[in-house]
Amino acid sequence: MKKTLVIGASLNKARYSYLAIIKLLHFGNQVVAIGNVKGEVNGVEIITEKKKFSNIHTVTLYLNPKVQKEYYDYIISLHPKRVIFNPGTENPEFYQILENNKIDYEVACTLVLLSTNQY
Repeated sequence: MKKTLVIGASLNKARYSYLAIIKLLHFGNQVVAIGNVKGEVNGVEIITEKKKFSNIHTVTLYLNPKVQKEYYDYIISLHPKRVIFNPGTENPEFYQILENNKIDYEVACTLVLLSTNQY
């Protein structure tokens, strides 16, 4: 079980971040989530503040690169094992920052990784 932080979480059932929360839970992962609107998805509370979570294995991003900038320091401070850049979130500037901090990253789709047993 990998504790995963979903950043860009949404209450909208049509959004990939919503589907990722559901699928992460289905595969037995512990999930925490940050979004623009507080709420709950399948028992996972979506918060709006940058809480200091512990033992985060993976951060999966659903934010465009411009919005990601305000999360750089926060994500680094969590010391995750990896960051997943889902389609539309690709960010070479952040890749370099992660490399400098010895944090792995993947440009991939969390939903596909889960579906193909590569998560």
